[in-house]
Amino acid sequence: MKTISLQEAVRLIPDGASLMVGGFMAVGSPERLIDELVRQGKRDLTIVANDTARPGIGIGKLVSAGLLRKAIVSHIGLNPETRQQMIAAKIEVELGPQGTLIERVRCGGFGLAAVLTPTGVGTVVEQGKRKLDVGGKDYLLETALRADFALVQAFLADYLGNLSYALTARNFNPVIAMAADTVIVTADHIVPVGVIAPDHVATPAPVVDYVVANN
Repeated sequence: MKTISLQEAVRLIPDGASLMVGGFMAVGSPERLIDELVRQGKRDLTIVANDTARPGIGIGKLVSAGLLRKAIVSHIGLNPETRQQMIAAKIEVELGPQGTLIERVRCGGFGLAAVLTPTGVGTVVEQGKRKLDVGGKDYLLETALRADFALVQAFLADYLGNLSYALTARNFNPVIAMAADTVIVTADHIVPVGVIAPDHVATPAPVVDYVVANN
């Protein structure tokens, strides 16, 4: 794990990169990294996240700035800008059930190719997907998801890169940290090793590549 500045962290991300972004309606989203993505004008990004938040909040800032090429999410209902851009064919939106989405990410993090789920069978969700009969019941084969970068927001990070999260801000963050080639973390507090009790480490240091310094 290396500690770097916010500007250096975002410079690592090229145009056209795929990003997994933590947060649920921006709760637990890495706002500092998102703001710097907008400032540096990174473009043609693909994001994998629960949602696109709202205009001016969380991932909604990337939508407003026109930086997204594609969003793989479970809903966009609270962001009218995402809907407008989707209808205008300015952004591709892949929608799926929330549980299926996070399971696809988990599979990507644990080296699995796909997950079988009954969710979506008999609905528009099954269009274009392989359907398998297991024990007399139909399941959809949902392929694993990985990304070039995971942008993670933690409550505590220690000097090795162990992470702990606060309450519901934990949401997608620990799972996406396992499913990306490079993991970049911002944390509310960076603390000495030992402050985070072993039982409270939700993301272990070996999967973290960079922690953004708190200046």
